[in-house]
Amino acid sequence: MADGTRKGTNMQQFKRYIGIDYSGAETAESSLKGLRVYLAQADGEPQEVLPPPSPRKYWTRRSIAEWLQAVLAQDVPTLVGIDHGFSFPLRYFEVHQLLPDWSTFLEDFQEHWPTDEPHTYVDFVRDGVVGKGEARMGDPRWRRICEQRCRAKSVFHFDVQGQVAKSTHAGIPWLRFLRHRLGEEVHFWPFDGWDIVSGHSAMVEAYPSLYKRSFASGERTSDQQDAYAIAAWFQQADLDGRIAKFLNPA
Repeated sequence: MADGTRKGTNMQQFKRYIGIDYSGAETAESSLKGLRVYLAQADGEPQEVLPPPSPRKYWTRRSIAEWLQAVLAQDVPTLVGIDHGFSFPLRYFEVHQLLPDWSTFLEDFQEHWPTDEPHTYVDFVRDGVVGKGEARMGDPRWRRICEQRCRAKSVFHFDVQGQVAKSTHAGIPWLRFLRHRLGEEVHFWPFDGWDIVSGHSAMVEAYPSLYKRSFASGERTSDQQDAYAIAAWFQQADLDGRIAKFLNPA
């Protein structure tokens, strides 16, 4: 796709590809320039999806979650990538004596970090104004295997350039929201298993820094390019048959 060519295969697993560049700024109801959504249909060029008409110019975290709920309820196999952490290092589970079960983790996290509630900043929880974040803190030295392999920052590394901590702490409760409403209609990878049933949609954590430079940015902003690159890379990897390898790593 980077050179303008596309190779289709008969083994294409998905029909739509959605890339979302996320932001943990302000509240779940805040219109944020850093929230961007791109969608590619089959082998067409990814296009930016604008938020529903409203007084707000940009997406909010709540409106993205509600839009995803509607889109993923459709009978169209869709691969969604979001640019924030979906879970925490095993050390977090050990320190807080939690079962290494993702569904349980989502419930426990939202109870302590209710960043999906109105008027709630991530920093409000960090500062002890709301929630019970002090009982579920992490150490920026803790990293998941995927972060080590990709040389990515820890999901607990706040207040630094290129951080993903704030968007992760803001976004995880919305994964819980979608899991509650969509149930088994959507595969949350890899927590529901490595293999995605044919015909099902899936949501995965994306890290566009690995591949966004493979796609010319043109006039897109950095946030737009990240979302575009997620959708474009998913589409490319599915069309040329590589997606199966990436979904079943060694």
